[in-house]
Amino acid sequence: MTSSTESAPTPSASDAECLALTRQLRRRGTVVLSVFALAWAFAGASGTGPATDVVPVAVEAAALVITAVVLYLGLRKDARPSPRTVDLPPNWARGVGMVNGVELLAVVAVIAAANASGRPAYIPVGIALVVGLHFFPLARLYDQWQYRWTGALMTAVAVVGAVLALAGPSAGTVRAVVGLACAAVLWGSACHLAVRG
Repeated sequence: MTSSTESAPTPSASDAECLALTRQLRRRGTVVLSVFALAWAFAGASGTGPATDVVPVAVEAAALVITAVVLYLGLRKDARPSPRTVDLPPNWARGVGMVNGVELLAVVAVIAAANASGRPAYIPVGIALVVGLHFFPLARLYDQWQYRWTGALMTAVAVVGAVLALAGPSAGTVRAVVGLACAAVLWGSACHLAVRG
């Protein structure tokens, strides 16, 4: 007969390490996604008018509030534990470094090509595409399935931005649409990571 006062089994050292790593990666992901969402929001705000106008200032203020809320959700001490632990592939950190390095080089190439061709409207479009595509290998390397939908949505934003740029509005309009849409995708992903793990 088992006593009802017995405590739950104590996790092994490796289980505790895995739980700690899962929590650390969850928090780091929330911070990184939130900061980049803020950068996209500010880039989008810059396309809505002169920096001191009401609209860009309001967009930037709202972006700061949203980022603060998402960071609070991800960093709070009483955050619900992740429902599962990550199962990282061998050499995952090296893989992440390689993916991020290729992403950085591709972003520089996009900026250089857009400027050289005299098509600055394509800079946010190209960067959104590069960032979106880089989430697909990160989904596997971090064992975070939600990064696949983050990548798919960012890629979709890039496609919409390319269509918009082809239609001929100003570079500022394209920057506003792409920037604010990318910010929304990244905040959504950061919230999901913060709340659901």
